[in-house]
Amino acid sequence: MSRSVIKVALMVMVLSAGSALDGLAQVGKSQGVVDANSAPEKDLSTLPGMTPAIVKAVVARRPFMSAVELNTFLLAQGLTAEQAAAFYAKAFVHVNLNTATPEEILLVPNAGKRMVHEFDEYRPWKTYAQFDKEIGKYVGPEATAKLAQYTFIPMDANTASDEALMTIPGADAALVARIKGARPYKSAADLEAAVAKGATPAEGKRVARYFVF
Repeated sequence: MSRSVIKVALMVMVLSAGSALDGLAQVGKSQGVVDANSAPEKDLSTLPGMTPAIVKAVVARRPFMSAVELNTFLLAQGLTAEQAAAFYAKAFVHVNLNTATPEEILLVPNAGKRMVHEFDEYRPWKTYAQFDKEIGKYVGPEATAKLAQYTFIPMDANTASDEALMTIPGADAALVARIKGARPYKSAADLEAAVAKGATPAEGKRVARYFVF
């Protein structure tokens, strides 16, 4: 086989690998937990600790840019730490696996100090196959899947595939089209503005947190 043929074959392999990685889900698959930033008001009203007044306050305040921000808000509404924890078993704000602070990770149900260490040790996270392999060594596949649903691995705003974009909570074909149609992006502000054109500035902020630029 000639050198040129080998070179072409290697290039195809690299490109194929890149496409495969880009197509992998970048927001952990839900095992029943909803996104607190996008769940409908009627769904939030059925969750632990929620009263009509608190639900309306949550919806009016969204988006929460971190789990800590949500936690601070709920405690200010009168929920106890135990009531907030019960809520997080059903609804949460995804934590960025590559930047989440110990305070954020400790709010993830059943994470504990062990996962504060493990989440940090394997950074940077690139795929959920990596997450399944590394975290699964400590807690097994079922518990790993439950932890993954509280997390996301930020995706590249300029190259993320349709499949990856559709893992964003509340995403639909219209959102994917808006994101792709305004590429290339240089900053989060650029993407926020693109998403807001078909929605609201708040929606732009909610979506932009899932990306790197």
